[in-house]
Amino acid sequence: MTIIRFDRRAKPRASPIAARIAHYWAGQVARRSRLLRYIGPGWITGASDDDPSGIATYSQVGAQFGYAMTWVMLFTWPLMAAIQEISARIGRVTGDGIAGNIRANYAPWLLRSIVGLLLTANIVNLGADLGAMGDALRLLIGGSAHLYVIAFAAGCALLEVFSRYERYAAILKWASLSLFAYVAAALTVRVPWREVVLGSFVPGFTWQKSYIVGIVAVLGTTITPYCFFWQSSEEAEDERIDPAAHPLREAPEEARAEIGRIRLDTYFGMGMSNLISWFIIVTTAATLNAHGITDIQTSAQAAEALRPIAGPFTFIVFAVGIVGLGLLAVPILAGSAAYALGEALGWPTGLSRMPRDAKAFYGTIAVATLVGVFINFVDIDPIKALFWAAVINGVVAVPLMVMIMVMATQRRVMGDFVLPRPLRAMGWLSTTAMAAAVIAMFVTW
Repeated sequence: MTIIRFDRRAKPRASPIAARIAHYWAGQVARRSRLLRYIGPGWITGASDDDPSGIATYSQVGAQFGYAMTWVMLFTWPLMAAIQEISARIGRVTGDGIAGNIRANYAPWLLRSIVGLLLTANIVNLGADLGAMGDALRLLIGGSAHLYVIAFAAGCALLEVFSRYERYAAILKWASLSLFAYVAAALTVRVPWREVVLGSFVPGFTWQKSYIVGIVAVLGTTITPYCFFWQSSEEAEDERIDPAAHPLREAPEEARAEIGRIRLDTYFGMGMSNLISWFIIVTTAATLNAHGITDIQTSAQAAEALRPIAGPFTFIVFAVGIVGLGLLAVPILAGSAAYALGEALGWPTGLSRMPRDAKAFYGTIAVATLVGVFINFVDIDPIKALFWAAVINGVVAVPLMVMIMVMATQRRVMGDFVLPRPLRAMGWLSTTAMAAAVIAMFVTW
């Protein structure tokens, strides 16, 4: 009788083919993991800036003005990236978000005013985004848009509250790939690229009320307060949960690598955001404007109008992009509101905390999302809601940007990491451009 002994410590020998397959997939997983670690708050913030409300604005200017406003997306990129980099620096240098730094260094009335306006704009914007997502899914598969609004809101809130932070951050990064739906949409229609390039690099500015209002709308959609709060708070959050990381004021030796990462992440993220916005304008200009459709008020209207002109594939891709980017933007709108309110009131904040340890923070996320759902069930014109959200965003952006610039240039806040002169100049230029846009908005009311 032969006795067969098994050595539990011995590892089974894989065949050469199996070994090659395992090696290949291990490499793929490692590369994807490195990619996800490399993509940071700047990328996610930039992607969320192209929310359904933003898609509606870009679709509107593309339909109304054709390629005459594509230059605005190139013009706003360095302005947008500069103020976002400054916001991120504040979070990484101090270990606190914008609201937390205002609370620690400035008058309470100023903090209450800015946070109150931000909460109002975020919740209205969140409601409009949920409505656009519901309408887009209804166009795709039929059914009740109101039911989809409830489902999207519940899914986003539950995921944000009960997911582990690392898993949730990875989900947001993958959701940002919805951006590329608009690249695909632009490549499926006939575009006069020579005219597009000319419109992108040679501004065709005209002193018409509608054109100026269009520029104001694009600036207000691109440079938005919730993005400042989110990226600053996420930089502080990432530092807090990493045992090897510290606020740069306390660990100057980490500054070179971290500031370089922030700059690259932010400029790449904001550049991709503006590039996608550019593709949305190009797609709607090449289809809707070219066929005489110039009055588009919502992103769902834009998708529906594309179906008979550009075909079902372009319509589907455009509508899927609305849903995908909405799933990214809604949690960020609710989360930035919770960060701002929590930091302002001194609550424990952070998506890395367990719900029982940050009840008020997560409660704010739930309430903001619930109010956003409620907006879709009352007799509020969604187009007017978007308009007022843009007005409030524009109004709050200017004093907030001034406050961000003041904080980032004061040693009592930033220590040795006050802004270098080139970034300081670009930040003030961005603030001036936003102030001019708000003044123009009121002049052309």
